[in-house]
Amino acid sequence: MALVSATEMLKKAKEGKYAVGAFNTNNLEWTKAILKGAQESNSPVMIQTSMGAAKYMGGYQVCYDLVNDLIDSMGITVPVALHLDHGEYEDALKCIEIGYTSVMFDGSHLPFEENLEKAKDVVAKAHAKGVSVECEVGSIGGEEDGVIGSGELADPAECKAMSETGIDFLAAGIGNIHGSYPENWAGLSFDRLAEIAAVIDGKPMVLHGGSGIPLDQIQKAISLGVSKINVNTECQEVFAAATRKYIEEGKDLEGKGFDPRKLLAPGTTAVTELVKERIQWFGSNGKA
Repeated sequence: MALVSATEMLKKAKEGKYAVGAFNTNNLEWTKAILKGAQESNSPVMIQTSMGAAKYMGGYQVCYDLVNDLIDSMGITVPVALHLDHGEYEDALKCIEIGYTSVMFDGSHLPFEENLEKAKDVVAKAHAKGVSVECEVGSIGGEEDGVIGSGELADPAECKAMSETGIDFLAAGIGNIHGSYPENWAGLSFDRLAEIAAVIDGKPMVLHGGSGIPLDQIQKAISLGVSKINVNTECQEVFAAATRKYIEEGKDLEGKGFDPRKLLAPGTTAVTELVKERIQWFGSNGKA
């Protein structure tokens, strides 16, 4: 199945009161693991590359070719969107040209008027090629590819203005954080989420920092209009834990256990299992 835009899958998710998982990939193994988890769950899925991960993998063209070719070679039949996560303006335009089917232009660190103007331009160029667009208002806490956000709550009026640029879905700060959540985290601000949802003309919302948010808060956020949930840190954690266990048990020293195909297999399987579990959490299983 060819890559698809995220617009329709998120529209269906919002109408069906579930969310689509958007899982960041970092290499071949992770890409296969995400696709396998989505296929086995019969769920639509978004595969994301951050700017840093794409550079690590060899560039946006490599990422596009890898995902496209794996969909074909693995016989993937569920809808898959390839999404740029937290992209700067030039990166968003580059991904649109290469063939990504969804992009996030993150101008949340810019003066708001500049964020709006660049968002409008990205929307125009993306929609001309059938590509969906995500933008952000109110920074998400933590760090993502060097962009550091303190996690302030988004201004509903700014969210309304951003929605009116024609974007397809909106990321807004509601107390969520990239990376691991501290013990004293106050939780998501559902009041602010409801305020924002009321003024953005029915557009789906995006929950960044999905790793570590409790299930009950995830489900409440979905009930209030969140239709895309980003997961990265948890995948990194389970991959590292499974790989560490394999080595600490000395399995890399047994026979050809040092072969990277064997060495990386436990971590890859762990990512697939996490993807399937989060798909269950988000309610998108069986929705392909």
